[in-house]
Amino acid sequence: MNPVKYIIAGAGSRGFSYARYAKEFPEQAKIVGVAEPREFYRNLMAKEHNIPAENVFTDWRQMADKPKFADAVIISTQDAMHRDPAIAFAQKGYNMLLEKPMAPTAQDCCDIVDAVVKADIVFGVCHVLRYTAYTRKLKEIVNSGVIGDIVTMQHLEPVGWWHQAHSFVRGNWGNEARSAFMLLAKSCHDLDWIRYFMNCRCTKVSSFGNLFHFRSENAPPNAADRCLDCPAEPECPYSAKKIYLGRIDKGDTGWPTEILTPDTTIEGVTKALREGPYGQCVYKVDNDVVDHQVVNMLFEHGQTCTFTMTAFNFPTDRRTSIFGTHGEIYGDGNEIKIHKFIDESVEVVEANANADGSILSGHGGGDFGLMKAFNNAVTNNDRSMVLSGPQETLESHLMVFAAEQARRQSAVIDMSEFKN
Repeated sequence: MNPVKYIIAGAGSRGFSYARYAKEFPEQAKIVGVAEPREFYRNLMAKEHNIPAENVFTDWRQMADKPKFADAVIISTQDAMHRDPAIAFAQKGYNMLLEKPMAPTAQDCCDIVDAVVKADIVFGVCHVLRYTAYTRKLKEIVNSGVIGDIVTMQHLEPVGWWHQAHSFVRGNWGNEARSAFMLLAKSCHDLDWIRYFMNCRCTKVSSFGNLFHFRSENAPPNAADRCLDCPAEPECPYSAKKIYLGRIDKGDTGWPTEILTPDTTIEGVTKALREGPYGQCVYKVDNDVVDHQVVNMLFEHGQTCTFTMTAFNFPTDRRTSIFGTHGEIYGDGNEIKIHKFIDESVEVVEANANADGSILSGHGGGDFGLMKAFNNAVTNNDRSMVLSGPQETLESHLMVFAAEQARRQSAVIDMSEFKN
């Protein structure tokens, strides 16, 4: 069977992550076109995948204007740039894999879903958490009925202090006007994952959170505008010198350092810290997204869930407790503990992710699982192979928008009224 042909709109970190599937499984997938405004990354994608010059573009519009020349498109542009290419490529008949979040507004998400449903294409959003080996095993255990019916859940996303500083203070997602609010940008797939396990509609949400720490008034008295010049830097856990140059000293030139510059030498990274946004003091940038948030959810059969996102922790896998009528489950992304009420026994199930540096290990194997499922769905024209189709994805996105409205208004939002 011929490999599925892909074009990629947006050759950033996520675009390259999904394109790796074609490098590692060339008999299944092939990258035949790319659109990316940054010359280095555009050319690197073209070189790695032997894309002909006529299919290399600086803008996704140029690629969309060309007669359809692939089976599917991967849209991995910045969050605020999803709506227009998604609609344009849907109208051209491309099957579509869309990076999460779908779009920064509820209306844009609805517009995208309308377009893909009308086009009758295979469509998936990159909710990679659904596709990990850990999630598959946890879902299997829950569905077995060993803990009875789910009554309530607690789910934690521990973003990590340096990840928050990198992505959501200094980085692309630190300012809502340039990207999206924090819950959408970072945690939309967590609420989607919760919806996946609850397996029913969310009916009400409330939320609390704020920008607690990364504010100008919390800067040390002698803080400079940039870490390279700062006398307070040795005592600062958010020091860009520690986060980036510290990794280079250890020979680690991958993410997140590779985001700063293609030149991941000490000299190249130092120059980026001197001139670019990632060298700024975390207390003196224009970030405005929250650094901690809780969301409370009520589901249609009476189940409840509490979700917590926090920046203030050591980076670890997400942690979840599921409480059922016959037992409880605790999972940390690698190990699942099952406590049974009937005999007070404890069973431990290992669900370790691969860590070999290939696409098999990205997001706990979720990148690979997602691409495999989507590729098979296109090959077999079977939408059921995609675990996050348009309507359920729209529903979980609307949960996120409702939660953010609840946070801003200190209100309990009724999902039926919100959807209307």
